[in-house]
Amino acid sequence: MSRESVSRESVSRESVFREAAPPGVCVRGGGASGVEKGEGMTDTSASEALDRAFGLIREIRDYPKPGIGFKDITPLLADPLAFGAVVDSMAEAWRGQVDVVAGIEARGFVLAAPIALALGVGFVPVRKSGKLPHETLGVEYSLEYGTAAIEMHVDAVRPDQRVLVVDDVLATGGTAAATCELVERVGARVAGVSVLLELGFLAGRDRMPGRELSALFRV
Repeated sequence: MSRESVSRESVSRESVFREAAPPGVCVRGGGASGVEKGEGMTDTSASEALDRAFGLIREIRDYPKPGIGFKDITPLLADPLAFGAVVDSMAEAWRGQVDVVAGIEARGFVLAAPIALALGVGFVPVRKSGKLPHETLGVEYSLEYGTAAIEMHVDAVRPDQRVLVVDDVLATGGTAAATCELVERVGARVAGVSVLLELGFLAGRDRMPGRELSALFRV
């Protein structure tokens, strides 16, 4: 995925950041809202697992270029308890409301595929231009340093299917907004956008007015 640049910013924790929660989803601040507890997992242990997950997201300064603070989720992915809690929480917020999960290249795939399995629905990859083998439909969009394009197979989703768009980080919002446009071009409906981490200071959600957007963590 063509990643929008991220300016360096100090980090503060919001345990759960949700706007316009879907019907039937209980949202409460300061806890592990929406977490589907695994066998033997209490509310406390679920909350602790999400706290751990947040703490495992590290910032790599001056990467990929000077002045950029890159949010690295690989330590989180390497921790099965934290990774499992993240997938459970992100999935549970949308249970019964989606037919397909679309993951944005590349780290969005890592979250979208297990979320789709947890919801009992299919997974669809949204890739950079030229990376898919079958007939595709694409969208070009603007970044602050140029343009980028994403594609999906023309038969990846059916008309009127409810699609959840998943990515790891919401920065300036260009890629997520373009993915929503792509989904709607093939006649499907965007149920919402779900991300692990929202960089609120970049106002990416402003690129998607009227969209249902959920972020597990926000900085």
